[in-house]
Amino acid sequence: MDLHWLKPLLGRPGPFITVLLDATRADASGDEEVAGRWKSLRRELHAAGAPDGVLDVIEERVTRPTGVGGPHGRVVIADAAEIVVDRVVKEPPAQSSAVYDAVPALAPAVRAADQATRFVLVEIDRQGADLTWSDGTTARPEREVVDGDHDVLHKIREGGGWSHRRMQTRAEDSWERNAETVAADLDRQVAERQPELVLVTGDVRAVALLKDAVGQHVRELIAEVPGGSRADGVNQQAFEEKVGAALFEHRARRREKVLDRFRTAQGRGEAAVTSVPDVVTVLQRGQVAELLVRDDLTLPGSALTERRLQVGPEPLQIAVDADDLIALGAPEGSARSMPADAALLRAALGQDAGLTLVPDGAADLVDGVGAILRWVDESTPSEAVPSQSADQARLRDVV
Repeated sequence: MDLHWLKPLLGRPGPFITVLLDATRADASGDEEVAGRWKSLRRELHAAGAPDGVLDVIEERVTRPTGVGGPHGRVVIADAAEIVVDRVVKEPPAQSSAVYDAVPALAPAVRAADQATRFVLVEIDRQGADLTWSDGTTARPEREVVDGDHDVLHKIREGGGWSHRRMQTRAEDSWERNAETVAADLDRQVAERQPELVLVTGDVRAVALLKDAVGQHVRELIAEVPGGSRADGVNQQAFEEKVGAALFEHRARRREKVLDRFRTAQGRGEAAVTSVPDVVTVLQRGQVAELLVRDDLTLPGSALTERRLQVGPEPLQIAVDADDLIALGAPEGSARSMPADAALLRAALGQDAGLTLVPDGAADLVDGVGAILRWVDESTPSEAVPSQSADQARLRDVV
């Protein structure tokens, strides 16, 4: 999971308000339902000491329609002055909740956003393509039209002499030029926007020509989704289900790819660590490419939430003991205690690391956490996978 959407929180002083809201509007009375959920949360936040001015700002925002149909949720994080993060998420929370605390409730927020995938949907025919860009939330996607380079759109039937053969050739050339035009635009925009997945649908011949015309990077991101078209008459519900299935398969592959990397590195005793102390050490040094956290530890009241770590003013100033922060450049007296889940995520965010939530039993994670490393040296903690299954089970159950 990309954590870039949380970066505006870095460097901001607390306290913070974190709201996870079911923003679903099932029917005409949906506005009242959302307002009712928010009012209940507002009472809790007010009782906890949250300032009314910021609560007013949040209320104005969350009671405004999202423009999204179907079940969905909303993650809002504000400091004492303004809303810093506002993200619409695909799945509504099982129960709306709100927290007013010295640090934002990052673990529940990232759990809510775990289904996000940045992708572009390309609906192509022999005249051009419609591109729909999604940032991975259910917020309104950005749509644009790419007009192809075409002068003859239809092949001529077989027979008819040289003139007809020339027309056939012109038609094929026109389709190829159309695909090349769309491909050039797609290559450029994918390089700029960095989607994780390129979904392609539409005219079968146009799809094949597009796949041949795009560059290697885009080709590696492409997944075909049948049933879509630029023309009217598409069964939209059935097509959206196919898109949803393609996104689900991509997320499953993405998670398994990360876990394979972790298991391989762990088995070799290099480029992977596990346990809170070892993960803290590599986070201090900016070595982490991907942070792994057992998914149940992102729930409120988990052992990782109850555990405390020490942090300084900078994201990479993280330690098990406050005395260790001085060696990391933290000013004396600047150490503060922070829930371990928030401290680990803060440090990961500060070094542009990704996050993977791991199902229980899918990897051997001491304390429920691990990391895949960008680089190693002689002082990097070394891990070894236990050889006995009983030991592996014990490690999974540390937290």
